[in-house]
Amino acid sequence: MRTRRTVMAVAATVSLIAAGTSAAGAAPASTADRQKDTEYTVLLAEPANRDFAIDAVHKAGGEVVRDNKAVGLLTVKAPAKGFVEKVSASKEIVGAARSTPIGHTPVAKAEKTKRDNVEKENTAAQPNKAPAESKSTAGMDPMDGDLWGLNLVRSNIARAKQAGDKRVYVGILDTGVDGTHPDIAPNFNNELSRNFTVDIPFDSDGGEFDGPCEFRGCVDPANWDDGGHGTHVAGTIGAAANGFGISGVAPNVSLVNIRGGQDSGSFFLQPVVDALTYGADIGLDVINMSFYVDPWYMNCANDSTATPEEQLEQRTIIASVQRALNYAHRKGVTLIGAGGNNHEDLGKPRTDTVSPNYPPGHNRPRPVDNATCLNLPTEGDHVISVSALGPSTAKADYSNYGLEQTAISAPGGFFRDGFGTPWYRTNENLILSTYPRNVAIAEGNVDEAGNITAKGLAAGVKKAVQGDKVGYYQYLQGTSMAAPHATGVAALIVSQYGKKDKGRPGLTMDPDKVEKILYKTAIQRACPNPRTVSYVNVGRTPEFDATCEGDAKFNGFYGHGIVDAYGAVTRGGDFL
Repeated sequence: MRTRRTVMAVAATVSLIAAGTSAAGAAPASTADRQKDTEYTVLLAEPANRDFAIDAVHKAGGEVVRDNKAVGLLTVKAPAKGFVEKVSASKEIVGAARSTPIGHTPVAKAEKTKRDNVEKENTAAQPNKAPAESKSTAGMDPMDGDLWGLNLVRSNIARAKQAGDKRVYVGILDTGVDGTHPDIAPNFNNELSRNFTVDIPFDSDGGEFDGPCEFRGCVDPANWDDGGHGTHVAGTIGAAANGFGISGVAPNVSLVNIRGGQDSGSFFLQPVVDALTYGADIGLDVINMSFYVDPWYMNCANDSTATPEEQLEQRTIIASVQRALNYAHRKGVTLIGAGGNNHEDLGKPRTDTVSPNYPPGHNRPRPVDNATCLNLPTEGDHVISVSALGPSTAKADYSNYGLEQTAISAPGGFFRDGFGTPWYRTNENLILSTYPRNVAIAEGNVDEAGNITAKGLAAGVKKAVQGDKVGYYQYLQGTSMAAPHATGVAALIVSQYGKKDKGRPGLTMDPDKVEKILYKTAIQRACPNPRTVSYVNVGRTPEFDATCEGDAKFNGFYGHGIVDAYGAVTRGGDFL
């Protein structure tokens, strides 16, 4: 059995901002303090005297600008120096954290490059040409023959029994979703979708962050994605089976954008909190979380290298995220998380060398205590953590793994899969999914006239045209691509076995039951022989070598097995 690590000493659980937040009274700050105002998230103790807590914020020089009473999280403006330590001295306060990016920033060049080196590995070198093969698309969309992941999780045959129900709502907590894409639009719920971020043109040092604001007020519409990541995730989950482009694992479910990521791919704590709580409150059935909470790759309750403020920040993030996950789980949300792309056993983590990744250049080597350090949200309670596989079902070289956290496995892409065969280092080893036109143009893969450029062709970018409908598609790899395959199967489970949600227009199902069916119907895979896999022959360093522990029923590479849409919708009822 997989063992979850929860840092209870950090002060209980986390919170995310609910749909209805309210302004709270605040003492005015001095002119000097206003010039130094920084935004913080402040987590209240459970239970807390709110009046005393807000008074503590005022005494520490802060001004409350938002109050999430459902989960006990305040958004506070306060001076840049000294506030965290002062406010955290109150017994009514768990701690405080600056509203710094939790994700990867353009100005943090090394971090962005690291992420792109994984997800867009095929663009760093000239990919080999994949061998020709016959493709059967009967009952499928025209490009589904390129979706080996769809076949591996057996969505192609599951849809004859269950293709998803519009009353099942799946939240994509990511960089946004292009709700106008022809493969997304039929299933996109614009009414429920929300964007919880505000574009940030420049960072605090004047460097470019999100880039120019495209819309008035620097707030993108709820059907917009300037990053491309969230749209790719959404397509894998639920691209419509409409005779156009591709179809998703659950092609008939409703997709809801609960955007918590910046254009840059960074994730601030506050928008993530807002998005999760909102999703829980509106009755989402499943939420996909293909990101990790930075600026700390590992948030450590006891960090010997940290300043007092950094220590409080990490403890606050741990407590806040866990409280939010608990809130969503209580509200009936099945939570799916990407296992991470750091090619390490999460039960035996290496030294963390990338944190904090914001502001740029502040990272340092940090020893990681497995008992008190967490990669969030994937290591949080109630999150189903997914590892990534290639088309041969081999664990992808970049994928995190381990008995402690790997719950299940799914297709995530593996550019270097098929060593010694014509498939080695081909685009087709990655995951093809939906691609916003605006991002394709910005990345130079499509020109202003809508034609795929030479760069785009090399990366395998595809285009579908049907009358006046035009859609673009790109190949990516990562546990970010594996998680949505599992999310799609979870959505099919709720579609097949869920009950009418009382008081809401949709279906609902206990997330513990969804999890049980996911695990019990997964396609079991034993560890490879030999158990230690070396990736040196495909050009990796020995650091990537991975040892699989466990047996066929449960092991560190595959967890309970490979998610199986067909097994879930045909045999899942046996486990209720």
